[in-house]
Amino acid sequence: MRVGLVCPYSLTVPGGVQGQVLGLGRALRSLGVDARVLGPCDGPPPDPAVTPLGNSVPTAANGSMAAIAPDPSAVLRTIRALRDEAFDVVHLHEPLAPGPTLTALVFSDRPIVGTFHRAGESAVYRAFRPLVRWMLDRLTVRTAVSDEARVAVSEIAGGSYELVWNGIDVDLYAGAEPWTSPGRTVLFVGRHEPRKGLSVLVEAMQHLGPDVRLWVASDGPETARLRRATEGDPRVEWLGRIGEDEKIRRIRAADVLCAPSLHGESFGVVLLEGMAAGTPVVASDLAGYRNVARPGEDALLTPPGDAVALAKAIDVALSRPPEVERMVASGRERAEQFSLDSLARRYLDIYERVLAGGTGGRPAR
Repeated sequence: MRVGLVCPYSLTVPGGVQGQVLGLGRALRSLGVDARVLGPCDGPPPDPAVTPLGNSVPTAANGSMAAIAPDPSAVLRTIRALRDEAFDVVHLHEPLAPGPTLTALVFSDRPIVGTFHRAGESAVYRAFRPLVRWMLDRLTVRTAVSDEARVAVSEIAGGSYELVWNGIDVDLYAGAEPWTSPGRTVLFVGRHEPRKGLSVLVEAMQHLGPDVRLWVASDGPETARLRRATEGDPRVEWLGRIGEDEKIRRIRAADVLCAPSLHGESFGVVLLEGMAAGTPVVASDLAGYRNVARPGEDALLTPPGDAVALAKAIDVALSRPPEVERMVASGRERAEQFSLDSLARRYLDIYERVLAGGTGGRPAR
């Protein structure tokens, strides 16, 4: 079976959807599937099984910045790749995102599986509801990574959706060599934008002791402002963008992984990463995060935007009382349920079902 996984976001820029697409491709290949990833690349492709579709353009979307490629050259490359690769199934991640996935949705003549990741309302989708409904009718099977993602698209386009959770390489996180830690350390991994809540974590540091250090990975529109806010505080280390290997090793080394997002999270891959690594997780109590971490059982969840509550939870996690040790053990078991291997087998079942239906590029009625 030959499968094309199409990603709308630059595969050389760190991101949740990009990580899922690349990881799913590797897991499918381990099952004997000829899986190739198509997407924008701002530099050398991150994997030999990637077909680059050109450079991306940062675009505001859902309170974030998305590295998409909506330009005509990327559209033409996508059409050519779909023709030349002769896929049996085309799997689109965020089918309505401008660029490669939307192009493939319109032009592919093969069975199409669509996976929806984003949560929250879209004014653009709502304004063009009839067109959105028409385009999504081209999907043979619709899937969503969480109930929040399902609701976000179904309220606009209707239809039925299979829930297929995201996944991670559990063994990779559990077996990584930890980074050298300077002491009691909290780690933040995520884009520095308002909805990710980094400003709340920076404020929470004011309520934590002088021996507590903070590693801040990645960058974004709030980086400069928040760096100025922490000038003179030797506890805060700004790491900038880090590679996947370093990220995993720092998660393993940290005493707490903190995800203080304020909204817009449909799933909690970063929480799964901490749980698989055996690192205590402190995060905002969001519906999307509850899909992964059960409050008080797998992670400590606090009200979004409450810096004092966040600091108290971090302090508890750092002290590692018996209840936190039990939480870490439970988190490891919980992460096993979201392995990429299980995810790949689930999608392989869907691909086989789609091909057996013989519906071409149109959905079964």
